[in-house]
Amino acid sequence: MKTRFTTVDIRAVIAEINANYIGMRVNNVYDIDNKTYLIRLQKPDSKAVLLIESGTRFHSTDFEWPKNMMPSGFAMKCRKHLKGRRLTQVKQLGIDRIVDIQFGSDEAAYHLIVELYDRGNIILADHEYTILNLLRFRTAEAEDVKIAVRERYPVESARPPEPLITLDRLSEILSKAQHGEQVKKVLNPHLPYGATLIEHSLMEAGLPGSLKVDSQADVAEVAPKILDALQLAETYMDKTEKFSGKGFIIQKREKKPSLAPGKPGEDLLTYDEFHPFLFAQHTNSPHLEFETFDKAVDEFFSKMESQKIDMKALQQEKQALKKLENVKKDHEQRLEALHQAQEVDRAKGELVEMNLAVVERALQVVRSALANQVDWTEIGAIVKEAQASGDPVACAIKELKLQTNHITMLLKNPYVSDEEQEEEEEKIRVEEKGKKNKNKGQNRKLQGNKPMLVDVDLGLSAYANAKRYYDHKRSAEKKEQKTIEAAGKAMKSAEKKTQQTLKEVQTVTTIQKARKVYWFEKFLWFISSENYLVIAGRDQQQNEMIVKRYLRSGDIYVHADLHGATSCVIKNPSGDAVPPRTLTEAATMAVCYSAAWDAKIITSAWWVHHHQVSKTAPTGEYLTTGSFMIRGKKNFLPPSYLIMGFGFLFKVDEQSVFRHRGERKVKTVEEDLEEVTSRAAELLEEGEELIGDDSSNEDQGRAADEAESHKEAEMAAAAQPGDMEDDGNDEDSGVEDETKSDQFSFPDTSISLSHLQPIRMAHNPSFKNETTTQVEADSQGKKHMSARQRREEKKKKQKQEDCDGEEKSEVSSVDLGSKGGGGSSQQPLKRGQKNKLKKIKEKYKDQDEEDRELMMQLLGSAGAAKEEKDRGKKGRKGKGKEEPGRKPQLKPQQKPRNMAADEKKPQQEGGRGEEEEEEEKPAGEQQQEEKEDEADQDNAGAEEAENLLTSLSGQPHPDDVLLFAVPVCAPYTALSNYKHKVKLTPGSQKKGKAARTAVLSFIKAKDASAREKDLFRSVKDADLSRNMPGKVKVSAPNLLAAKRK
Repeated sequence: MKTRFTTVDIRAVIAEINANYIGMRVNNVYDIDNKTYLIRLQKPDSKAVLLIESGTRFHSTDFEWPKNMMPSGFAMKCRKHLKGRRLTQVKQLGIDRIVDIQFGSDEAAYHLIVELYDRGNIILADHEYTILNLLRFRTAEAEDVKIAVRERYPVESARPPEPLITLDRLSEILSKAQHGEQVKKVLNPHLPYGATLIEHSLMEAGLPGSLKVDSQADVAEVAPKILDALQLAETYMDKTEKFSGKGFIIQKREKKPSLAPGKPGEDLLTYDEFHPFLFAQHTNSPHLEFETFDKAVDEFFSKMESQKIDMKALQQEKQALKKLENVKKDHEQRLEALHQAQEVDRAKGELVEMNLAVVERALQVVRSALANQVDWTEIGAIVKEAQASGDPVACAIKELKLQTNHITMLLKNPYVSDEEQEEEEEKIRVEEKGKKNKNKGQNRKLQGNKPMLVDVDLGLSAYANAKRYYDHKRSAEKKEQKTIEAAGKAMKSAEKKTQQTLKEVQTVTTIQKARKVYWFEKFLWFISSENYLVIAGRDQQQNEMIVKRYLRSGDIYVHADLHGATSCVIKNPSGDAVPPRTLTEAATMAVCYSAAWDAKIITSAWWVHHHQVSKTAPTGEYLTTGSFMIRGKKNFLPPSYLIMGFGFLFKVDEQSVFRHRGERKVKTVEEDLEEVTSRAAELLEEGEELIGDDSSNEDQGRAADEAESHKEAEMAAAAQPGDMEDDGNDEDSGVEDETKSDQFSFPDTSISLSHLQPIRMAHNPSFKNETTTQVEADSQGKKHMSARQRREEKKKKQKQEDCDGEEKSEVSSVDLGSKGGGGSSQQPLKRGQKNKLKKIKEKYKDQDEEDRELMMQLLGSAGAAKEEKDRGKKGRKGKGKEEPGRKPQLKPQQKPRNMAADEKKPQQEGGRGEEEEEEEKPAGEQQQEEKEDEADQDNAGAEEAENLLTSLSGQPHPDDVLLFAVPVCAPYTALSNYKHKVKLTPGSQKKGKAARTAVLSFIKAKDASAREKDLFRSVKDADLSRNMPGKVKVSAPNLLAAKRK
């Protein structure tokens, strides 16, 4: 298989690139791996991508290649020097396999030198060929040249074009060659054409392509013809100078084993070579033709991976069939061995019967000697003496095996004469010469008349020895019969297993080819129960990339204040408000992929809008990789349980997508209530312990209150838990009051969030005041008070009302600021400010907004302009921009008029100046354009994104056409509707084993279809467990039963 460019290929590609891409500017440089780089070129009306692989190839490409997450140092250096420059020239240095790509002209020029021989190299040099950066440092000792940074690249040392070789020189090269070596191999090192073009030229000149050097006489005779062939090769080299022809891929035909027993195997065509011409030796081979050679090369290398999958599958199929052949061969050998054993035993039994008298006499002689207690060595000596004297019985004895009570006798058929024996042997020799493939069994039969060594037992008579051999023959015959019967079943089982293996291999290969790796799979990811894609980084680099490349307008950033917590982004291309359920699921993900998983700690995550996340650090500070500044208010979420799930999404074809529309959607309150109720019941059935359930404590508190005041018992029974807290616990009662309206959604649980109260209260100071007055009002309505208590209460209430307007106005402005860009917590008023605010309120109580604005204009830019200025100051400190279309939740309070001094502070805390916003807008637009260029194919529009997510379903329909399966690890609530899922909680089992256990349970599930099982098997082990948070405990219904099966 051809794997790298020849000189002919280089010349052809350079001619095509010079014709099509000169004048285009470099948009960016990417690295696929440490040897392969992509240069993206563009003109106003077109785009192109050049692919360079060190030591192998250089061509344009139309395929999408997977880029490295973080660019390498060499890629960064290329970006620095080449970005924005025009491609001005591509040339070959001499006739070496070195390509010089020039960007820019004159002194502003840069050269990218690509070495396509040996181990290869890519070198970035300036206009004087001084090396700025390179992939591989090397020293050429023969040329005394050092290839390193700040050294000059030796352009002039390239091998110059040479005239056509002379006849004398050709004869000299051929005469020095080894005897029997092919001419094309001998000439290849001395000529620039390459072995393929030399072979083609030889065939065109009327010589065989595999011509060999035989002797000096042959060299003198053949050399002129070879010279003519090389002149033809020179014309082909001239054609490549301004090449504009077609490209060809030569294919190799492999026989593929068939699944059906009698059916002939299919042909598998794989790519073998690529050439700019269809050479003579390839005319009869299967081949593909392309418009240009550039496209042929691109197709060849891009399909290499799928070809490798095909070849791997072919090897597995061949291996499976080889195993089956070995089973068959082993079976045949066993039968043959048993058959031969029967023949030998039968022959020995017959020979003993034919030589009955001799055998009996030999037995008597040896027995009598043993009976007379003659020494064994003496018996041997006696036998030898008798043999010397020509005794026929002694001559028949060949060995004494007295230790086993046997003697070995050489017996032959007494009824066949020596002449007949010789004739028969001659006949056998003739037949063996005529038929070399004669089978062993027949040879054995034909050799039946030859003398044979037979072991005779001294403890048995001659007849008994013959009978023993016949018994052996019969038992071997029975054994053969049983082997044939058992082998029939074994062969059927082996064939069935082989067919199953072949089927599995072909299915898995087809799935792997159809499998499309989505852009988000390089991250941690899942699809929420409301069809939002949530992505998170695996490490600091990925966190950086997610925010820089993929955090777009409308998206939500979710994080947790824990060591190792990942940065989650909820993709929201529609820009609508993200539902709370998706936020909760993203929060679970952020907490689970942190130190909380191993420590088994339940805690809260928080979310912010996309514009609140910034990489700009405050003055004098530095942000490390994966760290970001959050400007403004963090929205804290309820504590997240450490419960993840593992399941499979199935990619359905376009015709089946309609069945899954609305599968994951935002549910109404009624639907949600039903689901929550059913899930609560399910959790109770499973015996899951709801951590953080403080309902029992609240019940105890309630019982204690009832015991203290019997008079309030009836009222307390009808009231909510928040109404029963005493006045000293305003914060707790506030939380209860807030959640009062949502109590019906969660009938069985009541979660205490007391550890979050200081944060929430700091963010929303008005909350405490409202709830306090509410509780006081309630308590006044409920409790019996004396006259003195009423007077004190009245004074307190009046004082409260005086400050109420002031504090509410402050809260309102801070809230507006925090919603627009996020403000810090409200600072307490300084000494004397309350009275000042009261006086201002009294003075301007009759003035409305319009009057206030007119007055401010008359006074001259002291009000609005000052506010703008203050906003700008705060904006420069890095606070977030105001988000359009998002209004504060609180109802607008009536605030004091003409409060310039009061307005100043909230604006500083939460707003961003409009002037600065306008100034920063062009830079922001430019940054956005760069982002879009980086990830334009990943961040699809709202409709495309929804279609993609809809085509991935966890609930396959029986009529669906399933293309492939994607393993997903997500919060368990997001997997609630999946057909195949297991629950993961912190445990001690390793990720790989847990994933295999889960897949095994899915495969053995009763409702799993055959196609689903095939899809499960096709997923690689590495892909199964890579998204799991750490060591886990797998739990699912009937999991133990599945393991036992």
